[in-house]
Amino acid sequence: MAAAARSFGPEREAEPAKTARVVGSELVDTYTVYIIQITDGSHEWTVKHRYSDFHDLHEKLVAEKKIDRSLLPPKKIIGKNSRSLVEKREKDLEIYLQTLLATFPDVAPRVLAHFLHFHFYEINGITAALAEELFEKGEQLLGAGEVFAIGPLQLYAVTEQLQQGKPTCASGDAKTDLGHILDFTCRLKYLKVSGTEGPFGTSNIQEQLLPFDLSIFKSLHQVEISHCDARRIRGLVASKPTLATMSVRFSATSMKEVLVPEASEFDEWEPAGAATEGPVTAVIPTWQALTALDLSHNSISEIDDSVKLIPKIEFLDLSHNGVLVMNNLQHLYNLVHVDLSYNKLSSLEGVHTKLGNIKTLNLAGNLLRNLSGLHKLYSLVNLDLSDNRIEQMEEVRSIGSLPCLEHVALLNNPLSIIPDYRTKVLAQFGERASEVCLDNTVTTEKELDTVEVLKAIQKAKEVKSKLSNSERKVSEDARLSAAPCVRPSSSPPSAAPTSASLPQPILSNQGILGDE
Repeated sequence: MAAAARSFGPEREAEPAKTARVVGSELVDTYTVYIIQITDGSHEWTVKHRYSDFHDLHEKLVAEKKIDRSLLPPKKIIGKNSRSLVEKREKDLEIYLQTLLATFPDVAPRVLAHFLHFHFYEINGITAALAEELFEKGEQLLGAGEVFAIGPLQLYAVTEQLQQGKPTCASGDAKTDLGHILDFTCRLKYLKVSGTEGPFGTSNIQEQLLPFDLSIFKSLHQVEISHCDARRIRGLVASKPTLATMSVRFSATSMKEVLVPEASEFDEWEPAGAATEGPVTAVIPTWQALTALDLSHNSISEIDDSVKLIPKIEFLDLSHNGVLVMNNLQHLYNLVHVDLSYNKLSSLEGVHTKLGNIKTLNLAGNLLRNLSGLHKLYSLVNLDLSDNRIEQMEEVRSIGSLPCLEHVALLNNPLSIIPDYRTKVLAQFGERASEVCLDNTVTTEKELDTVEVLKAIQKAKEVKSKLSNSERKVSEDARLSAAPCVRPSSSPPSAAPTSASLPQPILSNQGILGDE
């Protein structure tokens, strides 16, 4: 069963004692390896050691901590791999480890902590190892401006350690002081947090489900988060004043989980500075420095109103989600690059009212058949429509008149199997055909010659159509003119036409009514 993540909060139960059990053994080459299972609360992991490793550990503990030398079961030269000896040694080694853990209940000696892999799985061991690493390399990493990679388990351990309220250097070794971590994180600019799918290492710890707090990072300019649970991340909002680029992948089910984590505490909210009608429960500061947001490869189905909190965004990647409709993008006035590839979009109606200044638009891998909504994106330079359901060449005319369009991708649509597909598509761009790169392939002179022929044929068809229409009109007019005008016998005869320069004679009443 997966380990349950400990929750944030002021109330904390007393930590259960750690246990170590020897649960089995295996023969490797000519020696026996003992399998040790360590339990720390709900977390469990396994470690494998041969007897010589135990012997080395014991010698160091005798020298450093003055423990009883007779505590470790003695070596055996003859029959050391026999089943009976191995089974007895399993029990004796388990007693040995349990005695050591009881002797050092709070902080295990460094050599014992490493033997039991505390630096990988146990809170104090993880933070001590991280503090020592940053003590030695922290300034160098900050000076180089490199991205610092850290795991959710490490951040979880730091979060838990801070909430425990214990001394920052419980081991007495200044190199492992928690202060080294806090000093580093408050100055770090580039952070990457990557979880793992499934159990972490040899443990039952589901790293991607662990809660952690990022408020210790005060100066972040860029953050990448993947394979975590966005609902369990706290404190990222502390970086709102400085964060320019944010990527959250394989972690979220909605945009609000990332952009408005605090919104779950309120029924109604508005971004700071917004004009509001009526009372609102909360006013939430915007991400005033954020210009690039990558939320690809999540399970997001809606572009919700949380985009109001990223008014300065220029680059937005929502690819590989389940978005059905392009909503709320009209709030992003600075948007120039949008990636909505591999979603579930089926309509582009009114898209120009939401993406008026867009330059790059990726709509590959959707359910699009009609392109009429793109005909007013006059700033568009790059457009990817590959892997859709576009069948008719007439649809390309919707984008053929866009004045700035330079790169178009239409591969893997039904129309891409039409004979002479490339030249027929390029012909839709008229005089600009030579400026358009179709499907990442530069237009050749031969294709341009063919395009000119197609344009000439099309023009001839249009002229012929106009002439045909004109001839039909003349013929219809002539037919109507030649037709006799039949009047009823009781109708009075028509007056003969008169000169336009002369007044029309006025008939008398008698002329109208006849003789009495």
